[in-house]
Amino acid sequence: MKHSPLHQEHLTRNAKMADFGGWLMPIDYPATGTLAEHTAVRERVGLFDVSHLGKASVRGVGALEFLNRAFTNDLNRITDGQAQYTMMCHDSGGVIDDLIVYRNSAEDFFLVPNASNTTEVVAALMNAPHDGIEIINLHEKFGVIAVQGPSAGAVLESLGVDSALDYMSFAHVSIGGVSVILCRTGYTGESGFELLPKWEEAEKIWSALVVAMEPFDGVVCGLGARDTLRTEMGYPLHGHELSLDITPVEANANWAVGWNKEDFTGAKVLRAQRENGAKRKLQGIKFLGRGIPRAHMNVKNSEGEIVGEVTSGTFSPTLKFGIALALISPIYKVGDQLSIDVRGTDSPIEIIKLPFVPSHVR
Repeated sequence: MKHSPLHQEHLTRNAKMADFGGWLMPIDYPATGTLAEHTAVRERVGLFDVSHLGKASVRGVGALEFLNRAFTNDLNRITDGQAQYTMMCHDSGGVIDDLIVYRNSAEDFFLVPNASNTTEVVAALMNAPHDGIEIINLHEKFGVIAVQGPSAGAVLESLGVDSALDYMSFAHVSIGGVSVILCRTGYTGESGFELLPKWEEAEKIWSALVVAMEPFDGVVCGLGARDTLRTEMGYPLHGHELSLDITPVEANANWAVGWNKEDFTGAKVLRAQRENGAKRKLQGIKFLGRGIPRAHMNVKNSEGEIVGEVTSGTFSPTLKFGIALALISPIYKVGDQLSIDVRGTDSPIEIIKLPFVPSHVR
């Protein structure tokens, strides 16, 4: 089990730890708990260690064209100093991983894949023709710290950092003399930032942020709250809403595909699904009764036929009822009522429009 550069900080706070993609990471902290941590992000500000996320560098002449063939989105849509959400697909159209690409220049890119998929992403890039292009796995060279919530910008400003960045833009800044990559992004639906210090300097940045958010009643958060926050926004999680068996079209992520690109891995299958319609579609689900939906529970129609499957489910701390994301037959639309088999009992549900709560990303 690998450890974050902030591992000792979590142990000092007596965090409940668990395996996340081979990394021992905090679920929540006994002084607060997932509900309070979730609420802090929605109302004030929260601090997350997400250093288990991967990091990699792709540099050289032709790097942009190389990555555009490997990833779904179109890097020509962004300019230097901007980041982009994208996916790496298999020839079958299934998703190897979803990731963020930082564009330093047309010849210099920094990748942030998911923890458990970093090795596969780097290997797939290495196995593709890449003459003159340098590909380096930097997984344990950088930490990743997320500051999320309405007061996130004010926290950074108190440290002397200009937080006036456009969404999905990044800059190289200094905090207490430490160089950090700062990007206006996150995984919570709130205004926020992700900071990438060097591995050995992550603890110094973390400590500075913990102190800086105290006047804003900020809270150190575990990955349990990160999951409830992203589920309320309908954000996909690889291994749940995206996988080798689930395509971007099925996951309702057409917006992350550069359809006008000449070619990219998986394009043939994805274009066919887009034209002919996928056999299932990711939808948001509201529980009408008591209970909490969980992944792999069956979705049924009024005749008792299985018409879908839950991919993620939780109790919404904001809405105070059960919510879920599910892959469902496309014949069912927003407003339709179905049911979920919860341990042998059919519980009524309604398909509702995503996100479950308003996004405040700006």
